[in-house]
Amino acid sequence: MIVFLHLAVGLMGNAASFLLYAAPICTFARVIRKKSTEEFSSVPYIISLLNCLMYTWYGMPVVSHKWENFPMITINGLGILLELSFIIIFIWFASRKQKLMAGIMTTAVIIIFSITALISTYVLHDHHTRKELVGSVGLIASVAMYGSPLVVMKKVIETKSVEFMPFSLSLFSFLASALWMAYGLLGRDLLITAPNLVGCPLGALQLVLYCKYRNKVMEDPKPAQEWDVEKVDQKTSKQHVQIAVVTTDENINGKKSQIINS
Repeated sequence: MIVFLHLAVGLMGNAASFLLYAAPICTFARVIRKKSTEEFSSVPYIISLLNCLMYTWYGMPVVSHKWENFPMITINGLGILLELSFIIIFIWFASRKQKLMAGIMTTAVIIIFSITALISTYVLHDHHTRKELVGSVGLIASVAMYGSPLVVMKKVIETKSVEFMPFSLSLFSFLASALWMAYGLLGRDLLITAPNLVGCPLGALQLVLYCKYRNKVMEDPKPAQEWDVEKVDQKTSKQHVQIAVVTTDENINGKKSQIINS
């Protein structure tokens, strides 16, 4: 019964994770349409790539015992393809500075994964120690992935707008972390459970922020500047009126003096 429930939760976790990984498709459709990355960041997608790489490797028989974690291979393998696609699109439309930063971070992620995979394959010789190494790196990657929206949440609080924090991304993040946490608990695998203990409350917090600010419009400091300009224009117009009055008075007085003299 536990084995069946474990597999069922893993399949539901797969479905939720697929929706989570596929959620940015709308975001990148907007990037392609506008040919600009606007205020979006590449960091969440690069961290998600590392997470998918590590947990795909974690589920392989080289690390896990036979195919006990096969559901992790399927969904994270698909996640690798999606995240790489998003990163390539981001780099294509990003500014030069953003291209450089995204390129450096992506290269670092590939190097970290390659080193971990090589050590776990050729240095460590049993499944337990391999799982500890790969799971520990995956744990860090997962915590970073679930923690990366903190920057976006800060922006939401500052601007009182959820424009750059899509509801679908927040919802699927919460569902995926909750289901994988249950999967880890059922399988008695702390290395799968632990990162989702962080991701679940963070996903819930995103949903709370979305509900709070969903009807708010982004606050823009420009109106205040425009009001200041309006005041300056009012002052300028008043000065022009004063100058015109003075000039008119001088002309009238000048004409009066000419008539008296004549």
